[in-house]
Amino acid sequence: MHADPDACIGSGLCALRLPEVFDQSEEDGTVVLLRAEPGPDQQAGVVQAVDTCPARALWVETTGA
Repeated sequence: MHADPDACIGSGLCALRLPEVFDQSEEDGTVVLLRAEPGPDQQAGVVQAVDTCPARALWVETTGA
């Protein structure tokens, strides 16, 4: 799981959707990644957060099989 605070526009959708994984900086409202490796029970929420990020500041690296 990766987050780019430089690309983030501070919409907060990720932090609202999954506060155990994402937060917002008190300084400028940009994304703060709390857990780089979310648990299996959080994967659906991570996918939704990545898909709904308006700045595309979130992504998950996948390994090819």
